[in-house]
Amino acid sequence: MSKFTKKKSGDTPPISTASLPDIIFMLLFFFMTVTESKDSDLMVQNKLPVADQVQKLDKKDPVVYVYAGKPLPKYQNKFGVNARIQVNDKFIDVSEVGHYILNYREGLREGLRDVFITALKVDAETNMGLVSDIREKLQEVNALKLNYIVHEGSPLKQR
Repeated sequence: MSKFTKKKSGDTPPISTASLPDIIFMLLFFFMTVTESKDSDLMVQNKLPVADQVQKLDKKDPVVYVYAGKPLPKYQNKFGVNARIQVNDKFIDVSEVGHYILNYREGLREGLRDVFITALKVDAETNMGLVSDIREKLQEVNALKLNYIVHEGSPLKQR
């Protein structure tokens, strides 16, 4: 008769790591496709005003953001304390707003040139004169779709 041997207790089979690189690359590709990159660093103060008549945009039209407000403290030595206009990662003058919007429009596909939106993110403490100047420059270059970005709430209550 043959001898029977008992299995040693407590031994676990080794874990197979053959599929580990596949899992890692799958996770890498997932996060690369899902993550959105940051467009620009904010260089101005941006405490948005409050409004009660707020409506969300449904379409996914291309949007160019124009920020306005006082420069952050780390930029005040170089640019002063008066309200400035920021587009992408640089400050521009009011006279340059139309030129920037035209360049942005030229970079779009033909079908999207008429539907892009200019979104203004203006600090609550910024003078309305600066906003009015920006609007005039946008009208000069026929960028008439304008969106003001605000927080939803009652404007009578302090935030």
